[in-house]
Amino acid sequence: LAGCKMNNVNVVYTPWSNLKKTADMDVGQIGFHRQKDVKIVTVEKKVNEILNRLEKTRMERFPDLAAEKECRDREERNEKKAQIQEMKRREKEEMKKKREMDELR
Repeated sequence: LAGCKMNNVNVVYTPWSNLKKTADMDVGQIGFHRQKDVKIVTVEKKVNEILNRLEKTRMERFPDLAAEKECRDREERNEKKAQIQEMKRREKEEMKKKREMDELR
């Protein structure tokens, strides 16, 4: 990367959701949906001390996305089952109360 060795580099910060990529764009070319969400910071001079400290805190992960998705889906299914069971339990209680009220009359 040539930008790592240069001075007076513009660094662009924007949320991921603000990036716009269309089919007619070249490789490496991007656009932005909302220009006001784009922050441009000019770095005058590279400070190796800061870069070295950042490099020490760097965490590189290689997630198993399929397994994470399956786990999330399983949790969602379990939550939905629990909600359905709770609704059935409430309905049974209501039916029981209704029968008791009918018997008392």
